[in-house]
Amino acid sequence: MISPLPAAVLWDMDGTLVDTEPYWMAAETPLVERFGGTWTHEDGLGMVGLGLEDAARILQGAGVRMEVHEIVAHLTDEVMRQLREEGVPFRPGARELLRGLRDAGIPTALVTMSMSRMARSITELIDFEAFDVVIGGDEVARPKPHPDPYLQACAALGVDPGDTVAFEDSITGARSAIAAGAATVGIPHMVSLDEVGAHELWPTLEGRTVADVAAVLARVRQGVGA
Repeated sequence: MISPLPAAVLWDMDGTLVDTEPYWMAAETPLVERFGGTWTHEDGLGMVGLGLEDAARILQGAGVRMEVHEIVAHLTDEVMRQLREEGVPFRPGARELLRGLRDAGIPTALVTMSMSRMARSITELIDFEAFDVVIGGDEVARPKPHPDPYLQACAALGVDPGDTVAFEDSITGARSAIAAGAATVGIPHMVSLDEVGAHELWPTLEGRTVADVAAVLARVRQGVGA
């Protein structure tokens, strides 16, 4: 008998669980300007959801004369500094839904292209045991939009991707989750997800419950829309 509950729920971090995308943009702009370049809001939007090494190469193309690993470390340090100073800005409803999933005994994984040290520092600030598995961008062979990050999370949890639900806010992230076989819910934030092919689009996680998550998986299994 197929369980009505997901075997696991897989969460993106930046822009989905926490609203750190503005922090990344705030770190990118002065870095490019330090090397005499310009960086627009549209440039920053183009980086949403990318693996950090891919993002670093784009910044090199914008004139940043640093090695890829140096850019990644610099951006991570800057975002972590802002988190320490400003606090962790959870997206509406994210913490509450995550807590509900944990109370229901559903395994969870954080699947992010941020460095694992940053991801773990954020999970440590959550006042309950929020995730069974944390997969950082420095721990996967290929970044999103490849399916590797989500497949790795499912393998670590010992679950079939087809029995999971994933939450994503970016085009590259949603493509990664879909390619891995997860029932994928897009929660648009900085960019539109209208054409990405997510199984469902929710405007927000606010007010969503475990029953809503289970219903997504049921609809995907039945091949029907919301």
